[in-house]
Amino acid sequence: MQITDEDIRSAVAAGILNEAQAASLTALAAARHGQRDALPADEEPFEFFRGFAEIFVSVGLILLISGILAFTSVAGSVLMPAITAALCWTFARYFTLKRRMALPSIVLTLGFALGAAAAIGFGMGLVRDGWQTERLFLIGYFLVVLAVLGFWYRSYKVPFSFVPIGLAGMGLIFVLTDSVAPLQTGIASWSEMFDLRTGSGFALGTLIFGLCAFAGGVAFDMRDPYRLGRSSASGFWLHILAAPALVNTVALTALNSGDMTGKLLLAVVLALVALLALIIDRRSFMTAAVVYLAILVGWLLRAGGETAPMAAVLLVLGIILTLMGTFWTQMRGAVMRALPNFPGKSRLPPYVTVE
Repeated sequence: MQITDEDIRSAVAAGILNEAQAASLTALAAARHGQRDALPADEEPFEFFRGFAEIFVSVGLILLISGILAFTSVAGSVLMPAITAALCWTFARYFTLKRRMALPSIVLTLGFALGAAAAIGFGMGLVRDGWQTERLFLIGYFLVVLAVLGFWYRSYKVPFSFVPIGLAGMGLIFVLTDSVAPLQTGIASWSEMFDLRTGSGFALGTLIFGLCAFAGGVAFDMRDPYRLGRSSASGFWLHILAAPALVNTVALTALNSGDMTGKLLLAVVLALVALLALIIDRRSFMTAAVVYLAILVGWLLRAGGETAPMAAVLLVLGIILTLMGTFWTQMRGAVMRALPNFPGKSRLPPYVTVE
């Protein structure tokens, strides 16, 4: 009988091994049998759910929480968000901490985030007159939401928690950069809001947010280079947040320039994203960036009345993704062998060390 990476991931999920022990065990096996041989050749391990039982439980939780709200006659009242958040917190004590179920934990995290955000909004609205300005009120609101979501993550360590945390962070940036008024008055459009050339504070804030999310994702990946536990899953969601934030700002800045220089800059950015994705071994980062870029370019072309170039854009992006997905291991090995040693290189996922 041979113990596989899936067995080790299951042991981590069940609490038999912690992530450090699992990484040490896998590193030992990798050293004995060859680093890349210890990993699936063409896989980026990620578990959204571990079987239909988790789907079954998730649907049951949604129905159960809805039934409790309806039965207690709080559905539609101002108390509903707070009670929803409380129920999600209670159920997470069992399904997240004890059973360690992936999909139910995501459902409960989403329910808690929505409930808590709405409850905080209702609660702060009751004392809204005490705030000096609307902007100050919104800043306080997002700070409280971030604190509550951070406490949820600290309590349950659900990797998906970074998605609502990231969205709340983007909301805070939107308010801090005073971007509400320009949109409401029509002074600036969405594309101008993300254009660094206009001096938009929101564009700079989004870029910084993307860089921070990317750095956080890499930090989690380095803690779990063999992709065995929650650190890797946390890195996955942070990269999903980072890619659109980075691409959105840089791509709109390049495309709004309207000349060949902008198009060349966009090509350079795409190449840089591909290189970074190969180095950190994250197909999710590349996929999120390319898919978002395709949507963004399509929206801009349609807004400008151009439809023919969209086919070419889709064709080129499709070829890039298909080739990278097919030859990812070989391409990553070539890139990593060509790069000199740099801090943290040995803590990245293993790669093919020989041609």
